[in-house]
Amino acid sequence: MIDEDGGVPEEPDVSILEQQQDLTLVSTFQVKPTLEDKFKPQAARELIYSVLQETLSDKTYPAEPNEVKELVKSLAIKIKQKCRDMDFAKYKIVVNVVMGEQRGAGVCSASRCFWDAESDTCASNTFLNDTIFCMAAIFAVYFY
Repeated sequence: MIDEDGGVPEEPDVSILEQQQDLTLVSTFQVKPTLEDKFKPQAARELIYSVLQETLSDKTYPAEPNEVKELVKSLAIKIKQKCRDMDFAKYKIVVNVVMGEQRGAGVCSASRCFWDAESDTCASNTFLNDTIFCMAAIFAVYFY
């Protein structure tokens, strides 16, 4: 075959096609997580406990509301990052942190969510000292 310039065209590079033929296609869609990939609530509870202990054990309840806001925000970010480091693939992680001043009064907290009981779960833990109460919860929702 002769090209427009009157010469013989170069052979097309088929090395990419040859490489692609060696690939094996695997479906990555999973309806449910495998046992190894499932969120582990006990490990998450331990993670929450360690973050709350290391951050709050030597603290007193801040007098300024902005300090409390920043402390709660930093706790939520730390917990979420450490949870992400545990590599629970395909889980949406939501962290909720509630903190208050310890004055002898009780507090009640509740959460509701529409989820799949077989693959979605949560873990929570609390911290108490003389001036602070803090509750943190991790909600793990599997991405289909």
